[in-house]
Amino acid sequence: MLTLDMDTKVKFLQGFAHKTRIQILESIKEKEKTVSQIVSDLNGNQSNISQHLACLKGCGLIVGRKEGKYIFYSLSNQHVRDLLTMFDVVLDEVQNDVESCHYHIV
Repeated sequence: MLTLDMDTKVKFLQGFAHKTRIQILESIKEKEKTVSQIVSDLNGNQSNISQHLACLKGCGLIVGRKEGKYIFYSLSNQHVRDLLTMFDVVLDEVQNDVESCHYHIV
């Protein structure tokens, strides 16, 4: 079994710790998209989306592929896609507990 540094795990999980980043991941889960397409999907602003894309890229969750003047973003690998699916599966099982959780640890 892999033993990873706890700080590295926390940093990785921070990639999932913002609503906009989760929305971006879901937006590109099945198909690569440009920044403009992601901005349109999320009804957000380009500057904000670009900052979150940089975070996701830095965490290793997404990759960018340049084609002409466009960069197409996609999930970095199938494991990330599987993890997003697993989040949904686990959340479905614990949703009531999560909704009633009053602890917001920072």
